[in-house]
This record gives sequence, C-alpha cells and structure tokens, in this order.
Amino acid sequence: MKALTFSAFGTSDVLEYIDIPTPTLKKNEILVEMRAIGLNYADVYRRKGNYHLKGNPPFIAGYEGAGVVVDSNNTKFNVGDRIAFADVPLANAELVAVQIEHAIPLPDAISFETAATILLQGLTAHYLATDSHKTQKGETVLIHASAGGVGQFLTQISKLLGASVIGLTSSASKAEMALKNGANKVFLYSEDWKSKVLSYCPNGVDVVYDSVGSTLSDSFEVTKTCGQVVFFGMAGGDPDFINPRMLMDTSKTLTGGDLWSYLTSKKQRIKRAHQLFDWISSNKITIATPTTFKLSEGKKAHDFLESRKSTGKIILIP
Repeated sequence: MKALTFSAFGTSDVLEYIDIPTPTLKKNEILVEMRAIGLNYADVYRRKGNYHLKGNPPFIAGYEGAGVVVDSNNTKFNVGDRIAFADVPLANAELVAVQIEHAIPLPDAISFETAATILLQGLTAHYLATDSHKTQKGETVLIHASAGGVGQFLTQISKLLGASVIGLTSSASKAEMALKNGANKVFLYSEDWKSKVLSYCPNGVDVVYDSVGSTLSDSFEVTKTCGQVVFFGMAGGDPDFINPRMLMDTSKTLTGGDLWSYLTSKKQRIKRAHQLFDWISSNKITIATPTTFKLSEGKKAHDFLESRKSTGKIILIP
C-alpha cells in the first residue's frame, strides 16, 4: 500500500509517498480503507520532531480520518461498514489498522470528507463548551483565534448553547468569517482589543477560551470576577506564569484543556461524535468546505497549512 511518510525530521521536503507493507491486524483491530484524512498542525509538529511518534522510520503521521472496513478480523464490525476516528495513529496511508475501541460508526448522512473535517476540531470545541466550561444561556464568551478550525466550531456550539460570543482574530477577512459563524462581535489582535472587549462587556466576560498561550495574562484582564479562563493551546508561544494570589483575590479560575482527557472510552467517543453529527445533520452547525489534496500531494498540503493562508480544514484523499 501507499503512505505519506518521512524518515528524517525537517521541512516538508522530507515527506515521501512510498510503498510500505499493509498493516498486520492484531486482536480487536479492523482494517480500514481510508477515504478522507484530516491534516492538522500536530502532523507538522511530528514531521519537525517536536511531537511524539510511534514506531520506527519511515514514520507515518495522521490521527484523524474516515473510511470503509475491508477486514473485520472477527469483530462485531462488518466488511463495508463506514467508520471514522479521531485518535488512531498512522492515518496518512491507504490502509489503517484501527482498534475497535477507537472506531466511530459513521451515519449515512455524514460524508467521509465531513467526518475528516470535523472530528478532532469539533470534538475539541465540544468538550471546551460542555466540560471545561459548562456554557449557560445568557453568558458572554471570548474566543481567541475565532476564525480557526476549533474557533469556528466553538463559536457555533457556544451560540447553540445560548451564549453571546466575542471573537478575536488577526485580519479583517478572518473577522468576517467569524461573524458569519455567528460571533456577535469580533476584534483584531492589532487593535487595543482588551479595551474594546471591556467597552463592549464592562464587567468582563464569563469565560475566555485561550489557544494562543502568550495572551493568557491578557485573557484574565478581560474576565469578570468569578469568571474562568480555559487554556488549551500555545499557538502564540508559552504563557506567562499566573499568580495564584490573583486567582484568590478575584475568585477567577484557570482551567487546562486537552481532548485526550475526555476521549477515554468507546462510549465517550461515540456519544460526543454523534452529538456533532446530529448538529450537522440538523443544520445547527455548518462546516466550511475543506481544501482537498491527494495524499500523494502531501508536501503541497503541508506547505499550504504552514503558509497560514488556509482558513478551513485541509483533508487528504488517498
């Protein structure tokens, strides 16, 4: 079978589309013929050697995708079943061995492309809005990078749960996209955004979702007394250290967020994913059309992702 691989760390030039052996199935694994694969920044970090990897060279990145079962390996799955996954390694290949614990049945109404577009970012937005902070009707939430993949879904889910949304982003075109996704107000990082947020919401917001990291102290400045900041990414660099005395004096809360703390069982994966699928099928959540590359064009896809020109999801098609 063919796979997108790398045997050294570095730029996209290290990527190679080569023949490798078909996976040998272990107990409780099924073989899935991939139809769509999600590309994420984590794949870039792994290619550069900044993230953990399984196995030996040639390495295969990718953790998210959807396809059809071609070998059920004596499990309860059948050949021809449509499945998706958000946390299975070695996904950048024509065939992937998937533990049945991680396989999410894919409804007929959800395409392979949609599943590969929404699962990682959509499930992240889902736990942020329902677990890290339990969004209540009437709250005001502030979302960093609101035009990004997680930001777009988090905006829509927050609105669906009854909150007002303030978005932060880096350009006028991205601000327009955030508004189209339902944000009530959007400010640019190049502005004095803290003053603008507090002018719009004088007492501060109920919760800030911070995926930038270097803005963490700023996020607390626009959070109301007894409010919360959810820290779930460091796209802009390491955060400042937060003084516990400040938290005590203002009764504010700092919460960390990581998807893998919530995808802890087959039941949780299916329950959360099918909630997303239901919202999509009923048009409560809309998805921007992904940018598609062939798996063999993996270098172009990585270059496009790193160019920061993409606003929606990038998916790879074997």
